[in-house]
Amino acid sequence: MYKFLLSVVFVASLSAELVGGVAVVVKGTPITLYEIEKEMQTSKVDLKRATDILIRKKLEELETKERKINVTTSEVYEEIKKTAARNNMSVSEFYDAIRESNGMTSTELKKSIKQRMLSQKLYSAIAYSQISQPSESEIEDYYKMHKGEFTHPNSFTVVIYNSKDRARLQEKIDNPMLYAPDIQTQEQALEYNKISPELAVLLEKTPLNSFTTIVPDGQGGYISFYLKEIESAKESGLEGVKNQIINIIMSQQREEVLGDYFARLRHNADIKTIRMPE
Repeated sequence: MYKFLLSVVFVASLSAELVGGVAVVVKGTPITLYEIEKEMQTSKVDLKRATDILIRKKLEELETKERKINVTTSEVYEEIKKTAARNNMSVSEFYDAIRESNGMTSTELKKSIKQRMLSQKLYSAIAYSQISQPSESEIEDYYKMHKGEFTHPNSFTVVIYNSKDRARLQEKIDNPMLYAPDIQTQEQALEYNKISPELAVLLEKTPLNSFTTIVPDGQGGYISFYLKEIESAKESGLEGVKNQIINIIMSQQREEVLGDYFARLRHNADIKTIRMPE
């Protein structure tokens, strides 16, 4: 009898603690106060926006399960291989680069990529039949209205620093006057249209007369670029950015379709607010 009463008290106490930590329940699935506070910090948004983001995520997770959408381990690995290859890295070098840049482990990376691929499959399933490729006139109109977005530097003059030892390379970056014959240097002009998109983004984000972050060189070593000069900006012609514009317009169409879909889903879903962070 006493054991039974103790069990009841324990379960009631546990239930109270659980409810006390739950902020919103979406179709029976909880969103905790901790999740909301973490989203506010991570995304740097207010309480309402953080809650909206998490409700949308929960609706997407539930919709993915209901539609029986899945991503296999092999699909995730193939995506990682493709991404590594685009950056001229082996898979292990790619894992190292991710860990060094944001501290994410290979397990966390795989989980993140799987979630992104699940979302992509869900979005395609929802929006596939409702989006269409833009016409030539739509493409031209978009280009005329957003010409500034398709302007980029013509070339970058850099000094390339290369080393087998990451710590040694960092030491050189911290003290450029350091004598380091083991670190190879080479000045080179890199044309924007002849480098990878990833390198172009890296250089565009780097202030003039400073070093880029250290990245793997794809051959077991490490590399950093010292940005000496940026040649004047060049406007891309329509033909050069046509595919990019098509992708932008279709992405906008998809976001409109998805926004409407999940707004209706949220309106009809059983969503209960328990409490909010103070």
